[in-house]
Amino acid sequence: MALSETENECPGGEGGESIVQTCVLGGFGESCETRALLSSLSEVHGSMVTSESATQRFLVIMNRYQEQPHLLDPHLEWMLNMILEFVRSEKSPPSLVHLSFKFLYIICKVRGYKIFMQLFPHEVADVQPVLDLLSRQDPKDSETWETRYMLLLWLSMTCLIPFDLYRLDGHLESDGGKAREPTMDRILAIAKSYLLVCDSPRDAASVLVSKFMTRPDVKQKRLGDFLDWSLTTISQTSDQSVRDIMVLDGALQSLVNTHTHRSHKPAASPTILQCLEQKNLSESSQAMLRKLGVKLIQRLGLTFLKPRLATWRYQRGSRSLAANLSMSQSTTVAATPDVETQKLEEDYDIPEELETVIEHLLVGLKDKETIVRWSAAKGIGRVTGRLPKELADEVVGSVLDCFSFQETDNAWHGGCLALAELGRRGLLLPSRLTDVVPLIVKSLTYDEKRGACSVGSNVRDSACYVCWSFARAYEPEELEPFVTQIASALLITAVFDRNVNCRRAASAAFQENVGRQGTFPHGIDIVTAADYYAVGNINNCYLNISVYIASFPEYTEAMIDHLIAMKINHWDSVIRELSTKALHNLTPKAPNYMATTVLPQMLPMAVGIDLHGRHGAIMACAEITHALAMVFSHNTVDVITFILSTVCGLIEKLSLSKMPFKNETVINYLFVTYSLIFILLHLQVAVVSALSALCEEYYQDEPDVLVSQYIEGLKSPQMLTRCGSALALGSLPRFMIHSKLNQILEGLQQMCTVSQKDGSFTEARRDAVKAIAQVCVKAGVCAHGSPDSALCSENVAGVYGALLNSMNDYTTDSRGDVGAWVREAAMTSLMDVTKLVASIAPEILLVKCMMCCLAQQAAEKIDHYRAHAGNVFLRLLHSTEPAVPHIPHQEELLSIFPVETTTSLNWNAPSQAFQYITQLLGLPQYQYHTLLGLTVSVGGITESTVHFSSQSLFDYLRGIQDNHAALTQFGDALLSIFRDNLRNDRVSIPFLKMLDQILANSCFEIFTTQDNHQFCVDLLALCKECKKTKDISKLRACVTVFCGLIQFQGEVRKKVLSQLLMLLCHSYPVIRKTTASQMYEMLLTYDDVINPEMLDDVMTLLSDTNCDLATVRTHRNQLCDWLGVPRPQVVTKVTRISEAHCHHLYSLC
Repeated sequence: MALSETENECPGGEGGESIVQTCVLGGFGESCETRALLSSLSEVHGSMVTSESATQRFLVIMNRYQEQPHLLDPHLEWMLNMILEFVRSEKSPPSLVHLSFKFLYIICKVRGYKIFMQLFPHEVADVQPVLDLLSRQDPKDSETWETRYMLLLWLSMTCLIPFDLYRLDGHLESDGGKAREPTMDRILAIAKSYLLVCDSPRDAASVLVSKFMTRPDVKQKRLGDFLDWSLTTISQTSDQSVRDIMVLDGALQSLVNTHTHRSHKPAASPTILQCLEQKNLSESSQAMLRKLGVKLIQRLGLTFLKPRLATWRYQRGSRSLAANLSMSQSTTVAATPDVETQKLEEDYDIPEELETVIEHLLVGLKDKETIVRWSAAKGIGRVTGRLPKELADEVVGSVLDCFSFQETDNAWHGGCLALAELGRRGLLLPSRLTDVVPLIVKSLTYDEKRGACSVGSNVRDSACYVCWSFARAYEPEELEPFVTQIASALLITAVFDRNVNCRRAASAAFQENVGRQGTFPHGIDIVTAADYYAVGNINNCYLNISVYIASFPEYTEAMIDHLIAMKINHWDSVIRELSTKALHNLTPKAPNYMATTVLPQMLPMAVGIDLHGRHGAIMACAEITHALAMVFSHNTVDVITFILSTVCGLIEKLSLSKMPFKNETVINYLFVTYSLIFILLHLQVAVVSALSALCEEYYQDEPDVLVSQYIEGLKSPQMLTRCGSALALGSLPRFMIHSKLNQILEGLQQMCTVSQKDGSFTEARRDAVKAIAQVCVKAGVCAHGSPDSALCSENVAGVYGALLNSMNDYTTDSRGDVGAWVREAAMTSLMDVTKLVASIAPEILLVKCMMCCLAQQAAEKIDHYRAHAGNVFLRLLHSTEPAVPHIPHQEELLSIFPVETTTSLNWNAPSQAFQYITQLLGLPQYQYHTLLGLTVSVGGITESTVHFSSQSLFDYLRGIQDNHAALTQFGDALLSIFRDNLRNDRVSIPFLKMLDQILANSCFEIFTTQDNHQFCVDLLALCKECKKTKDISKLRACVTVFCGLIQFQGEVRKKVLSQLLMLLCHSYPVIRKTTASQMYEMLLTYDDVINPEMLDDVMTLLSDTNCDLATVRTHRNQLCDWLGVPRPQVVTKVTRISEAHCHHLYSLC
């Protein structure tokens, strides 16, 4: 549990756009259950199962109050007392004591250690028992760290007794005559030892140090030695190993906590600071060490200054509510002390070390981790609050240097946090606002592109925090000159920021300013429309809220300018599209400004080199033009003519308008050369639509050049070029395909086949599969036509082959099963091609394999793709216009899937889908493929899919138990699948898991009555091949199947036992352990495997398999003798020497 509860959370970070709904509790409703649970600790501690069950239940109860821990306060005392009764009882075994402390830790974690530790008994009589109990703990025991953690917190409270610790020592001579260690030394030794451990008790030890070192007697006698020990520890460790990092963390925490209460020796501060400088923690790779270093340095800095508040600070109002209410609004001014008092209080020397402190804090503001920057910002605020006015102003100037475009986003974020702290504490005087406000306005829109995305959301969020703190820190007249800038910037962020956290932070800051300043224009109306929940939906912000805010003239042009400058060239295409739609909606609010100012700005961007900017500018011109046409309805033709003559990107509209641009250079340059590059902007639909219109109008005379260019693009090493080429080929008009159909299909088919083998270009294969169907649909069907002009009997097999091959694309990468994109596209393309062929030339259809593959996909595990396959299957089955002929078992399929299932059956729901699809197992043509699809579902990992698929499979198997022929046919299909996918882990591992379930449910019981049944013999041979793998999950599944095969009678049982006994000596310890465990359970289940008199000996031997391989082999041989199985013989590997090498050796002799 983290102990840094005083550290505030820093604003920033990415967040989703969902609204989290929380349940507000009214009180601690599980009091009775908790009391019963705590009372039962003495009964459940002895068993791991019962103790774990009780602990988990207690965790569930306590975790409900993570958000409202104060509800536990009235009940903490009796819970603590009940648990401490077990701890204090001498009859309590160690397991009960450890379990009790585990429960105490759960309560402490939820309520917070600072509150909970105050409830511990801390009388004089508690010191020695707690100290003795802690001394008996093993710091290396990872199972009982909660005990040590809570004992250290308890000891921290007992250290607060108001008596000198030497009074507790009495006679230091024990009964044996040996000198007993003083209590003070014992506590200090324990604290030091636990500061160096690697687990959570280290944090509790730092709390102990903070409490222990504040005692006057300890401070006088041991503080100096402790500081020396801490500095020595820091000097002798590095951050290169995990052990040293933990030691360094503990030592730094101890120093930080000893400086919390000014319990240190001020003279030691320069020495500590010098040690930290030599350690150079700011260069450490560990964020926590850098944070502790900054935290310690700021506290050292406070020791060099007088403990006072700066008299020059800006103060708004009074801390007293009564005083504020009694003051007249007309006479309310910021409180400022007289000049004489300021001069007297500021007339003292500042140590030179303070410059080093401030320098380190300023470096911390630029750290790459938020926790370090946040700690440094708070340190800047605390130290500045004790400086004279001139020096404090220099610090503010140094903070403002962070806002340079040469600095990273980390420096901007740290600078915003520091300004917020300074403003909140009244240390940022109004005279500095002229420098600060422009920087904050820039920070509110800070967005720096990095690769394919951008950074800066944390900067914008912290800038909102600055505006929020300013609203509370300054009087309205101080901020009045900057109201327009701040209000416009906050509203722009609240409405147009991409990040939902930033939008909500800006909305909250605007609301705070409206409430406390009262000078923001139309503040109440805007706050009502743009509240916390309204800005959560980005579409609502861009398209609705922005229009409402723009209706107030103070904000209209600022919002439009921001969209033009920052959003229409954004890297995210969604933001660009929303921005252009927002400009369309905002045009009626300022039509003249749009026509005279915005559109001229768009034209250079529309032909610029930045693709994002070009895309956004072209769309913006189109949207603004459309909006202006609606506003100036009497002058629509002039507006459209203006845009069409200047924005050449609107090629689709120009082509459809049949503009006389044939043989113009601009057409060739823009679309032929750059049409593929536009795909980078995820504009496939728009580009493809425009290309089709363009070719239809301008490429009637020279189609071959463009087709050849796109066919060549299918071989490009760039994936996006392949995608663009495939989509372009699919969009070409019929006259361009007419004489090139065979060449186009071969190029698309080759790309699907070649790239699938090496697993690359998945998106390109998906687009190629789509393009195959699109090309076929445009070319048309003619059964006896030419393969270069139409889909015919000569090329239909190649088309179906490519599409069916794509349905077996199971490519995976870091994104998961990306091959599913190709499979989904292949299913859709098959449906389109099949309906096309069925309507014109049904005699050339190839339906059988297609329906089987669709049945396989409809039985697989991913809900979305199963649903797509099922819907395609039913649409083809029930298609009437045209009807699809030659479907295998069509009548049986229609009885299984009546026409109403096309609308009522939810393929996404495993509970509905599998009860239908398993019925296809009874149809010979579909049995293999359906069972193949079911294999990955039954043997999968998704609980609902596994449950319903296996349930439906077992229902089918129970229905054929008395049908020997059907069961034999099912077994043959199983063996075929296993044989075909023996080395395909995607299928073989789920297959073994499914087979284990089938055997465990005795689905082949009819085969077990026959000795050496052929099904078992074949299955055993295939499993022996699987046993050669090095994949642990596959080996484990293989072991369970071997144990299931033991139910078969005859010599095959001996062979199964032989395989299991060989696995007992597998080179992998985990396989040896798994095999022993499974065999143990197998022998308990099947009592006819071994003589009952030997059962106990066998079980004892199987229970002891965690030995070295030689010992295990001896045990295995003993088991072989008891089970009547021949002992396995070690096969000596013989190195084969080639004949040529033998001749060479002979010649040497």
